[in-house]
Amino acid sequence: MEKEKKKKRFAPPLWAKVLTGLALGALTGLIWPKFAVELKPIGNVFISLVKMLIVPLVFSSLMVGMTSIKDLKKMGRIGTKVFIFYLVTTALAVVLGLALCKVMGHGISMHATEVENLASAVVTVKPAPEKQSVVDILVNLVPSNPAKAMAEGNVLQIIVFAMFLGIACNLVGQKAQLVADFCDHLCNTMIKLTMIVMELAPVGVFALIAWTVSRYGSESLKNLLLLVGIVYLGCILQIVLVFGGALLFISRLNPLKFLAGSFDAIALAFSSSSSAAALPVSMRCAQENLGVSRSVVTFSLPLGATINMDGTAIYQGVCAMFVAHAWGIPLSLPQCATIVLTACLGAIGTAGIPGAGLIMLSLVLSSVGLPLEAIGVIAGVDRLLDMARTAVNVCGDLIAAVIVAKSENELDVARYNAPNMPSTL
Repeated sequence: MEKEKKKKRFAPPLWAKVLTGLALGALTGLIWPKFAVELKPIGNVFISLVKMLIVPLVFSSLMVGMTSIKDLKKMGRIGTKVFIFYLVTTALAVVLGLALCKVMGHGISMHATEVENLASAVVTVKPAPEKQSVVDILVNLVPSNPAKAMAEGNVLQIIVFAMFLGIACNLVGQKAQLVADFCDHLCNTMIKLTMIVMELAPVGVFALIAWTVSRYGSESLKNLLLLVGIVYLGCILQIVLVFGGALLFISRLNPLKFLAGSFDAIALAFSSSSSAAALPVSMRCAQENLGVSRSVVTFSLPLGATINMDGTAIYQGVCAMFVAHAWGIPLSLPQCATIVLTACLGAIGTAGIPGAGLIMLSLVLSSVGLPLEAIGVIAGVDRLLDMARTAVNVCGDLIAAVIVAKSENELDVARYNAPNMPSTL
């Protein structure tokens, strides 16, 4: 028994396994290209497992988020302000990610001269959808048949249906508790299944990276490093410009004081890649260091851990444009609008656990007809991206709590401006 505990204690974390799979896959693709090509079916299985999770995970986690808001009237202005802040900053984050990769991503090409052979890639790629206006996109959000939407994997319609169903459950009250409990249990089960699938990520990444490098050469690895750099730059700009600007111009507060008071929560989010894991520390930092009232903290931070994913939105915007550049697929303005809308709605359904952003990226790519095999390539550096985006997610939650509390006169400004020392984890 003691030996088993020691083995678990010294077992390498998942991110280390994934990076190892990336490195071994790259070497295999360079040294044994013929053998690497034979690994494609393993990559197929991993991609299928990822796609399997999308519908039930999005539906159940979004239902849990909606049914957790029991009394909208009581929350009143606080709920409205928090929700609007989350949506606006998430939309800005997606646009920032798209713009950065649009400007800095020229020259990326995963397929080099073989773009015409895309049909023989890891998974079958659906043809890009016909161009639609923004009005058509909004009209098509409402499902005429929710069961059909789930069967076809139309995630946008599933999200809209889940939101309406969650609101209805809240209005019905106790009689709908059985539905809410079922979705809660389903969400917990899907989170566990997601963790199981992500344990297989090193093998899937190994196969997909080996196949990618054997087919397209080492140039693809340079592109991945560029992807990491763009995402980190986007995260820094989101914190400095969007969050810092909001504190300065909306609440007239010092951003440096905020960073000092929220350091523990952001550091834990960065190291754990989990908004859910950082939530208890975030709540303590908000009350003890930043002076946010308990009533605002207990509503905004748990809600933010469920639906506020600014870092994930940056990641999805950058990755979508990265894949479009890499595969030589031009994106129209309506398609970019679809990415923004899908990423904003998808962020609501993203579970606050490591690797969940990679799952949600699949729905963003599929919404505009981009190849899903790119997920396996991006998965090789996903842990590095996950650390940055989770830190931004938690930072955004805390920023919202501070700004809303200030507007409601529920912020202890003296405590906020006091010399803050990060609390002990």
